[in-house]
Amino acid sequence: MSEPRIAGLLLAGGAGRRYGMPKALVVVDGRRLVERGLATLRDAACDPVVVVLGAAAQQVRSRTDLSGATVTDNPEWHTGMGSSLRAGLTALTAIPVDAVAVLLVDTPGVTAAAVRRLRGLGDRTGLAVATYHGQPGHPVLLGRDHWPAVSAMAVGDVGARRYLTAHADLVTHVPCEDIADGTDLDVPRDNPAEADD
Repeated sequence: MSEPRIAGLLLAGGAGRRYGMPKALVVVDGRRLVERGLATLRDAACDPVVVVLGAAAQQVRSRTDLSGATVTDNPEWHTGMGSSLRAGLTALTAIPVDAVAVLLVDTPGVTAAAVRRLRGLGDRTGLAVATYHGQPGHPVLLGRDHWPAVSAMAVGDVGARRYLTAHADLVTHVPCEDIADGTDLDVPRDNPAEADD
């Protein structure tokens, strides 16, 4: 039996209203967040990796290196993260993968090691969530069999959370605080080293 094929999905479509700019373009440690997230998924051996853009999509394309990724636009990005998750899952439906590891662009402390830890649970029926000191975070692993229902429940600014809550008995919680930091960058003070160019 062949090893399950796990895709990566980076949600990078938001406008970053509270941050003051699209987070995909924010620089952390000399690298834009969208490039960092893509590298994290790629280094974790996710294949393929889909990046969903929305706000400032053309600017993100022109100012970042997204080579090796399948880039898809979410024209409904303004409705919230749910539409970006739906766009990403739709982009993956024609590709023979068993599960997808979903990462948010504003979680630069998530490491490839954390993604790999969840990948180990990947198959068509798997559901897993990284936790940090008992609190759920990212990445999230979604087995392919769940994608239609996840998409149906991903509305507004809610991604897979509603589905995962409704199927809590199926979800494996994977502690990752020893190898990653799940903190998201909500406002610029969360990233004092930012030096956008």
